[in-house]
Parts: sequence; structure tokens; C-alpha cells
Amino acid sequence: MQRRFIDYLIIALKGMAMGAADAVPGVSGGTIAFISGIYEELITSISNINLSLFKTLKTKGISAFWKATNGNFLLSLFLGIIISLFSFLKLAKYLLEHHPILIWSFFFGLIVASILFIGKQINKWNVITISTGIIGAFVAFYITTLPPMGNTDSSFFLFFAGALAICAMILPGISGAFILVILGAYKTVSDAVDDMDLKKIIIFGMGTIVGLLSFSRLLKWLFKNYQDITLALLSGFILGSLNKVWPWKQILTFRTNSKGLKVPLDQQSISPFSFAELNHVEHQLTSAIVLMILGFLTIFILEKVGAKKTE
Repeated sequence: MQRRFIDYLIIALKGMAMGAADAVPGVSGGTIAFISGIYEELITSISNINLSLFKTLKTKGISAFWKATNGNFLLSLFLGIIISLFSFLKLAKYLLEHHPILIWSFFFGLIVASILFIGKQINKWNVITISTGIIGAFVAFYITTLPPMGNTDSSFFLFFAGALAICAMILPGISGAFILVILGAYKTVSDAVDDMDLKKIIIFGMGTIVGLLSFSRLLKWLFKNYQDITLALLSGFILGSLNKVWPWKQILTFRTNSKGLKVPLDQQSISPFSFAELNHVEHQLTSAIVLMILGFLTIFILEKVGAKKTE
């Protein structure tokens, strides 16, 4: 696929959007990849990475190896993701701490639009696809209700957490960061990044690589052989994940972050009016609805832009 520099710049910007989403526990970068039109290329490119590529590197050189891995695409995308993760993480923390209802409202509208967008890709709705979508919704909803596990930092557990989180991260609808919260590894990983603990970062990173390379092959096979069923399942995942991004929450338990401050850990969704009554604050319903509409329109605009580019 022949691309210009501006095309790779746009891919990097899409990567930054994915990184920004992945920085927020509850929002999936895979959803952003899907609605921005790069999801299948991403999964295909990652799944094509195997040991035979190193044989290509040895016999045909770096140029052939780079082309076989779709290197320019992956480099642009992951560069955008990394830049965004490190730059947006602090902003995301600030917004979640000081304006949680507003930022969750925006993401709620964005995800609702994503469900409609992915649902439109399904060629044939029938009993199987509808049932699959319902199952996906129940599974994702159940995951969002799971209580967080106790924190652990053993090497094996960090490796396992990295593999599982990256699988969730590339699935539209399920947040890798939220999986880390459930596993009790979110604090360990965030502290390791803050403290630049290279041992823990490397172990976690190795887990993500193994998980990514193995799970991407399964996704590629599913898209090739059962596209409608896979899309229905992903639509269900995203629908069920709405519980996690509902703006009004009642805090059940707290955790202590790396700075010794108590931050919310386990929460449950409640109505805006119950939230206002419990916390003696404004429910911000009007502002929340405006931001939900803005999030919805963001996906709508991205879809229109993508459709024009395809034409």
C-alpha cells in the first residue's frame, strides 16, 4: 500500500487518539482503532509478525523485512500511542480527579456512537448475531462489576497481567487499563512507570508482546471466517462497557496511589439525582448531556470523513 507522509501523520494522530483512550480506565483504544478505519490493518499487521520474518531479514535484507511487517504503518501508529500515553496520562488524571462527570460524559457519547457505527458494519442480522451480541454485552457488563483484586507485583503475575491487558486493549469495548484495575495491577504498573522501575516495566512489556502476537492471530482468523459474528460480539462488548463509563458513580472503596493519596477504586453506577443527593453537589446533567452529544458527533464526523476518503 503506497502512502504519503501526510497519510502516516494521520495514522500517528489516530495512534494518539488510541493512546488517549487507553490512558483512561474504562475506554478502549481498540474502539478508536475500529471507528478510525485502521483496526483490521492493525490486527493483520501484528498477526503477520512471526519467526519467518527474521529469515526474510537474513536473506532479503532490512528493506524487505520492513515492508513485510508493514513497518511504516506500525511505527507511525505506535509512536502516536506512546507519545499520547505519556503526555495525556497526566491530563487524564487531572480531568478524572477534578471534572469526572464531564470527561465520562464525553466518552459515554463517543461509545454510544461507536456501537451504532460497528453495528452498521454487520451485513446480516439473524438469531446467531443477535444472540452473540447479547452474550457479549452481558460478559462486558459482568467484567465492569467485578471487584478489584488485591495488589500484587510478582514477576509472573505482572507478565500475565500485561498479556491479558493488551488483549483487552485491542478489543473494542474492553479497556486494558480497567483490566489492570480488576487484576490489582494498575497501581503496580503506574508506580513502576512513575519510578522508572525498568525490571517491572520490561516484565510487563514482555507480557504485552506475547499477548499481542498470540491474540491478534485469533482476531484475524475470526474476522476472516466469522466477520458478522465477530462484529456482533464486539458491539455487545462495547454496549456492556457503558456501565464503566457512566458519569455518575458512588465510590465503594479507595486505593492509595504512589503519592500516598486516596483515589477511587471500586465504584457503582447511580442516577444523576442520587449522586447529587449523596455528595451534596450539582449533578451537572445539562453539561453532561451536551458533552455526550459532542462525543457522539465526534464519531459521526470521523465516520463521514472516513467515508469520503474511501470514496
